[in-house]
Amino acid sequence: MAALKAEVIDWCIELGFQQAGVSDVDLAEAEGRLAAWLRKKFHGTMDYMQRHGGKRSRPEQLVPGTVRVISVRMDYLPEAQDTSRQLLDDDTRAYISRYALGRDYHKVLRGRLQTLARRIEERIGPFGHRVFVDSAPVLEKALAEKAGIGWIGKHTNLINRDNGSWFFLGELYTDLPLPVDRREDTHCGTCAACLEVCPTRAIVAPYLLDARRCISYLTIELKDAIPVEFRKAIGNRVYGCDDCQLFCPWNKFARPSGEADFSPRHGLDAAELAELFAWNEETWLQKTEGSAIRRIGFERWLRNLAVALGNAKSTPEVVAALRARQHDNSELVAEHVSWALEQHDVAAKMESNDV
Repeated sequence: MAALKAEVIDWCIELGFQQAGVSDVDLAEAEGRLAAWLRKKFHGTMDYMQRHGGKRSRPEQLVPGTVRVISVRMDYLPEAQDTSRQLLDDDTRAYISRYALGRDYHKVLRGRLQTLARRIEERIGPFGHRVFVDSAPVLEKALAEKAGIGWIGKHTNLINRDNGSWFFLGELYTDLPLPVDRREDTHCGTCAACLEVCPTRAIVAPYLLDARRCISYLTIELKDAIPVEFRKAIGNRVYGCDDCQLFCPWNKFARPSGEADFSPRHGLDAAELAELFAWNEETWLQKTEGSAIRRIGFERWLRNLAVALGNAKSTPEVVAALRARQHDNSELVAEHVSWALEQHDVAAKMESNDV
């Protein structure tokens, strides 16, 4: 098993993963944290977080026979972090979480993990396994932490001390009793940068995230209207939020990924808000083909853009873009456009009073 594990780690690197590790399936500690988090209702409308009984924290229940989990990470940062930080200050352009700029990561990692499984099978014959990439009740961060990939930081993302946190995770559940790796220790210390920089104060305490306040939740998971109390804080973030990573000191070690699949597509890394808002659904489908952005649908895409345009500086172009959808067929979109136009009316009145 030790020799096989060494080969597996080598194959993972050959397949484009930057790191791999092995853990057992004892997640009792993480199960307790999850239960407490759910009791606080911090999962919001993400009902799937409490489904499936104990399968999320008990891998052997999800895939009977599982005794080990091979966790892998793949770096995805598409550009220098300074470029991303500067974009947050440009209210005419859309900020899209950097993980979603390229090809859908689910497809990239899943395909390579399936190739890994085939290689193992070619070496030892049939074995029990199943591949997961953020696609089932799996506590991927807790498993990766036990596998030595990194530690769960105060912002609840996984951090690697040599490479930061800009990476995806994937898992191969298996019945092979491979040697396990040593769990990574926590290295956040007294740092509170992520808590302080979060625009909506979603990190309510170290290692505790209230998803209902998180911009990633509000722009991706939430299907209804975005609560008014959070709209100004969203700024120009139209799909997800990276602030807690962009300002994490450990990410000084992060480097842009050389993975072609994660390179930005269709200029979405710095697109004009007004231009994106003018797209019809056909154009949106074309420009987001093969992208994780597809999961929110066109209606929520417009909802998010309307909020960002409401936060932009009042210009004839911005106001015209909003008025063009003032009577949108979608009540959800129309309501957010109305709010956005109201922001510009207020700004105009204030400017008039100053004069």
